[in-house]
Amino acid sequence: MAEDKAETQAFTPGPGYRQFKGRDEFPSNILHGTLACAIWIGSMHFNVSLLLFSLLFLPFSKFLLVVGVLLIFVVLPIDHNSKFGLRLARYICQHMSSYFPATLHVEDINDFHPGRAYVLGYAPHSVLPIGVVTLAERTGFMPLPKLKCLTSSPVFYTPFLRHIWTWLGASPATRKNFCSLLEAGYTCIVVPGGVQETFLMRHDSEVAFLKSRRGFVRIAIEKGCPLVPVFAFGQSYAFKWWKPRSKFLLQLSRAIKFVPMLFWGSFGCTAH
Repeated sequence: MAEDKAETQAFTPGPGYRQFKGRDEFPSNILHGTLACAIWIGSMHFNVSLLLFSLLFLPFSKFLLVVGVLLIFVVLPIDHNSKFGLRLARYICQHMSSYFPATLHVEDINDFHPGRAYVLGYAPHSVLPIGVVTLAERTGFMPLPKLKCLTSSPVFYTPFLRHIWTWLGASPATRKNFCSLLEAGYTCIVVPGGVQETFLMRHDSEVAFLKSRRGFVRIAIEKGCPLVPVFAFGQSYAFKWWKPRSKFLLQLSRAIKFVPMLFWGSFGCTAH
């Protein structure tokens, strides 16, 4: 009886508790959901497929032309205020929230003030931290008008992906950029587990790697920003995946700042 009572008390919401269900907030369908996911991560598959096809089936001169075009998109300036880009980002966020579906639980929405910067420590990373979509500025669940998600630097050297994720609110995960954003009043979503957390990921459990990741806590204290813990339950089951486990892979992953692995879902790229 005592255990039942304690469990009931643990789940009793306070007056500021809010629950946002993506499927209720943004009615969607399988077509829009799949398209949103394909745009969000499909450029990874598209770039690899395009390079392999060009190398195997086109003359070498045409292959070099394809590489050249992709390199142009690597250095092409990004218009952060592009109306098309922001509309696309809103489309992706809203339909992804409905597609998975994602539900955001906020213990006390009244603790968040639009004029203040926060550090949201998010775990686990899993294959991709898809739960971040519920916190995104373009989704609109949180009362935070200035919000960025710190992302591994290889994203910003990937054709097409760098444009899409920048419009979604991604920003390079460097200490200098982190500090600058907080000073400018931006709330920052940090996924401290990063590469190590993805490497340790398992099929049958949620894995969070935080033991030696205290840098983001130190920066939050230095900048006087409240630190908010965020945990994504069930995220690790969103994709099917396979990766080898070896010390060499871990060292390689740390060097290139992402874990080489295979992951798939419906239609080869969206979650199942």
